[in-house]
Order: sequence, then structure tokens, then C-alpha cells
Amino acid sequence: MMLKPNLFRLLVLPAVLALAMIGRAPAQPITIEIAGATEAAIPIAVVPFHVLGNAAPPQDVAAIIAGNLQRSGMFEPLASSDMLSRPARMEDVQFAQWRALGVDYLVIGSIQPHAGGSYQLRFELLDVYKNSRLQAKAYRVPATALRDLAHNISDLIYEAITGDPGAFNTKILYVTESRDGDKRRYQLIHADADGERPQALLTSSHPIMSPAWSPDRQQVAYVSFEGGRAEVWVQPVYTNQRPVPRRKVAAFPGINSSPAWAPDGRRLALTLSRNGNADIYVLDVDTGRLTQVTRHWAIDTSPVWAPDGRSILFMSERGGGAQIYRVPVTGGEPERLTFTGRYNADPAISPDGKRLAMVHRTDGGDRIAVLDLETGQLRVLTEGPLDEHPSFAPNGAMLLYASSRGGASRLATVSLHGRADLPLALSHGNARSPAWSPR
Repeated sequence: MMLKPNLFRLLVLPAVLALAMIGRAPAQPITIEIAGATEAAIPIAVVPFHVLGNAAPPQDVAAIIAGNLQRSGMFEPLASSDMLSRPARMEDVQFAQWRALGVDYLVIGSIQPHAGGSYQLRFELLDVYKNSRLQAKAYRVPATALRDLAHNISDLIYEAITGDPGAFNTKILYVTESRDGDKRRYQLIHADADGERPQALLTSSHPIMSPAWSPDRQQVAYVSFEGGRAEVWVQPVYTNQRPVPRRKVAAFPGINSSPAWAPDGRRLALTLSRNGNADIYVLDVDTGRLTQVTRHWAIDTSPVWAPDGRSILFMSERGGGAQIYRVPVTGGEPERLTFTGRYNADPAISPDGKRLAMVHRTDGGDRIAVLDLETGQLRVLTEGPLDEHPSFAPNGAMLLYASSRGGASRLATVSLHGRADLPLALSHGNARSPAWSPR
């Protein structure tokens, strides 16, 4: 399928636009920090859980926990091969031994199969330097819930040590593209936050773009070309109905793209070209009422809502190059937010509204950066050369993004502090357009 030139330009603008920035400098200078110039991650050991009985559990819970903590960027788990012992209870722990290994915290536990396919699991979180127990819990769950339990325990550990909630028991969306001969297949995938347990929500021979979660995590909006042009659809994430009940909510003449849910879950911000120009609109999903928010001859696209629902951030060329602006949802004169660099696009706002993630173009290519909206400090977190579509974790501490290298596209997570930049182990296809779910 061939896209019309102006439509193609809008939909892939963040990856191909290279225009010089025009505009005044901000009042305060902005410091660019390169990823990695930060304090070390917290050393922790997640000891393989002791298996009681002969049947090995279907999930390695300790390995899942260690992987989650490492991807957060806040922790550096000790390799199991470097462990001098493998205790299962606090009374078996030789704290001096773990201190000698430089470990601050220790996770230990056991797992035991029961009749009917369930498992009894217990774990403890220990402070190595205080010789104390921070957490101790026991669970009994079916085998199918062991991975969910591992994510829950990861959240408990993260919060107990950092004081902030974890984001491991959440979900992600992304789009894959694969080829079978001359045919292409696109899938909208729903998976755990670590990329495991992928499920296809939609399979199509036509491109799928820009998936977005509803605030209650029950629906997803996306762009599909199955009608021969870009149209915005909404469908449930969890349903047993077949075919899946879904609705076409935007099929106006011209461009229909970049859906973003409002915090109230009733409205979508969209990019439409109903009047010939690509502008930002707000659509009431239930009533179909449409409100135009921006009016400019330049391209306005990639809207995202501020957490309070009172304003919308978007990318625009109105200043002579791709930069990010903020406008009240009621309309008015947009405020420019980015001034450093000639290209800033793909905005994403942190859940607390204090940080703005974006694709920031440097001599090293397109990289993911975060702007502190209070201080004006810009931090570059990834290495490029073609990174795009940043999406905040619901705790605001991590970003999920797509990265293209060597012709292949993958997904990766990076800590907001730049301490960990790790790919997700996806089982199929080139992946792009990721979206991290709310809680």
C-alpha cells in the first residue's frame, strides 16, 4: 500500500525530519548530561529459591525478580555463579559473607508444589548491613500465576528499598511487522512489562500504528490502514467475544492519527487534517463531539495529555523545526517547551507531570532524552542512532522505547538515571510503537 506524500510525511516525521531550529533561547542555560554519568546501582542478591520436592516449578521466580530489578536501573543483581551459598531462610544467612561480596540487600525463599497444581512460595528481603528482615511473605498460587507473583514480589522489593512503587506488574503494547514472501503481517501485541507472555490483540495485512492505553487499562486506541487510509479504532484489551468488538472512532477526510487518551478515559486527542492542515483535536469517544485545539499552517502532531487533563503537549514545526509545545485543552496560544537542539519530537509526559521524554536529535542520531520541566535540565539517556517512541513506566522511573540498529527494530527499557539500557527479549518480528500501561 502506498501512502500519500503528505500523509507519509506526517506519520513518519519523527524519524526523518531534519530541519534547523529557529527561535529564541530559554532564559536559563540547559545542561546536557550523557547517560552513565551517575551513581552506581544498588547491589542486591536474589538467591535461587530452594525447591522443596522433586517437581521443578514451571517458572524460575528468582530469575524473573532479578531480571525485573536489573531492568529498573536501580539495582545490580549479583550473578548466581558468584554466590558463595544459597540460603533459603534468614537463620541460614551468614551476613558477613554477603557483605564481603558487596551486597546491600538479599532476597531468599523457597517454593513447594502442592496437589492440584498449586505452589506454596515464601520469600524474605533482608538488609545485609543491618542483619535485619525488611519483608517476609508467603503465598499459595496456581502454576499459571507464578509469573504474576514474581512481578508482585519485584514491586514489593522495589518499594521497600526505594520508597517508590514498582512497575513490574504492568503491561506493554507494541506493533510487530513480519514478512512472508511478498506479504507483510502486522500485529498489535499485548505483553508483560518484561516482554513475556505476548498475545496478539489484532493481526492485519495493513499497517498498525500508535497504540495507546486507556487510563483503566481496559481499552486500546490505535491507527489502522485496513480501510485503505489511516483511521482510528478503539477496542477492548480483555474480552472473550469473537470477533473482538471494536469501533472506528475517527475516519475523517485526510489524516487521522496519533490517538492519546485523556485522564478521564472519555476523550481522545488526535491529529486530524479536516481543514487541510494537521492540527490537534479532542474527540469525545462516546458522543463523537469534536473540538479543535490548535490552528496553524504547520504540522501539529503526536499529542499527549498532561496528567491533570488541563493541557496537551504536542510536536509542531511552527517554529521552523520540530519542537514540543504545550497548549490548554480549551485552546489558545501554545507555549514552546524545548529549545535545545534542532529536533525534538515524540513527546511523553511523566505521571507526575514533571518530566518530558522525547526523541532528541544529536550528531549521534536520534536518541531518547528527558527534560526536567522545572529546572530546564536535559538528559540524554540512550546511544541511538535511531531511537524513538519513548513511553514512561507508571512509576515514572523507567522508559520503554523502540530502537533500530542494523535494519532491525527492537524494544528496550532505560532507567531515568541512565543506569540500565536493556533490550526486551521479544520472540517475534521487528517491534515498534511501544506503550507502557498505567497501573
